[in-house]
Amino acid sequence: MASFSCLIIISSPNPAYAMHIAEGFLPMSWAVFWWLLTIPFLVFGFKSLSHVTQKNPELKLLLALSGAFGFVLSALKIPSVTGSCSHPTGTGLGAILFGPSVMSVLGSLVLLFQAVLLAHGGLTTLGANIFSMAIVGPWVAFVIYSIMVSCGKQKLGIFFGATLGNLATYVVTSIQLAIVFPAVEGGVMASFIKFGGIFAITQIPLAISEGFLTVLVWNWLQSYAINELQTLKLLKIQEG
Repeated sequence: MASFSCLIIISSPNPAYAMHIAEGFLPMSWAVFWWLLTIPFLVFGFKSLSHVTQKNPELKLLLALSGAFGFVLSALKIPSVTGSCSHPTGTGLGAILFGPSVMSVLGSLVLLFQAVLLAHGGLTTLGANIFSMAIVGPWVAFVIYSIMVSCGKQKLGIFFGATLGNLATYVVTSIQLAIVFPAVEGGVMASFIKFGGIFAITQIPLAISEGFLTVLVWNWLQSYAINELQTLKLLKIQEG
């Protein structure tokens, strides 16, 4: 699996249009802007992560699983059109289990390792990639999940949370690129439609697949990590 993942990543023809924005693709002013927007979320995320690990150290293995799930899924780049690629994000699971703040840290570590080890994304563009995949995606997943749980639909919440969290990441990435590279005719909106259209063909079915996969992992956790889920108070919810 690891060799296959690396082969897909290395053979991707044009990283500029990948879901992870490539090194040097953003002007330095915009790279700094996204870092400044991202840092407050990371500071709060580290505090949340520290609280979880100190209060419940037995959850560290589940935290590692959430990070590994995100790493493996987001490393699988699927070729799209015009030399672009799409990929799952894997951040919905961790956001549902531990909240979006903790997942912002895990997602940032995932993106950092991918940039350094796999040349998937860049270091100067890391702030922008963190904001789209490790901040916006998890928050959208968590909010959708919370709304559906309040209606007594936990597994539907997991599915739609993971699915829409994935789609939110690709929408934000399209906005980030459109702002920096507005179209000659139509400006930012036309550019956003262009970038969004490039991703949509493969990203929408990928997002739906990620939703189903996240539900399958949840079912597995209900069988083999019941103590951890009880600690997180996630098993008291009954399906309506």
